[in-house]
Amino acid sequence: MAQPAEAHHAFGGKSPENLFQGFLAGLAHPIIGIDHLAFVIAVGLIAAGIVGGSWIIMAFLLTAMLGTGIHLMSFNLPIPEIAIALSVMTIGILLVLKKQLPLAVLISLASVAGLFHGYAYGESIMGAEMTPLISYLVGFTAIQLMIAGATMKLTQSFKETLENSQFSLIKYSGFAVLAVGVVALSSAIIS
Repeated sequence: MAQPAEAHHAFGGKSPENLFQGFLAGLAHPIIGIDHLAFVIAVGLIAAGIVGGSWIIMAFLLTAMLGTGIHLMSFNLPIPEIAIALSVMTIGILLVLKKQLPLAVLISLASVAGLFHGYAYGESIMGAEMTPLISYLVGFTAIQLMIAGATMKLTQSFKETLENSQFSLIKYSGFAVLAVGVVALSSAIIS
């Protein structure tokens, strides 16, 4: 009952053929997939609001690499696109509600999401040689670390400004992330 993950290909559906193409494809995948980008930004926003939040980012990144490996070993995860959409919706809801869950719960949620996001990332590298594969992993891990880490640090630096009493930019960012998740879910269900 497994569904193929829909990949966002940097090279129009072709697998990368060398180190440079692999790295570029890795950098591109989390950015050209709006659902992935929304999740990575939201992980940084969530991480900013909790002591030890960088562990949430690390858990997501490590399990994303694991999810890619699972896909490359031809193991199937059920309903990956639906799971990705639900992960985006869940993190959006957490931002909207300003729900402060324990660090261990947030790490667990990020880890499960990472498996499915990574599984989808694996689709665009299927059939590639080892060199572009490794550079792809480095690329998508580096760009996500940069985006989530920068979001976390900027949010921590400007927390008071972002959370003034009349307008909560973090809360409204949560609504945007939730909307992306709803669109992704409807797209996954229709597909």
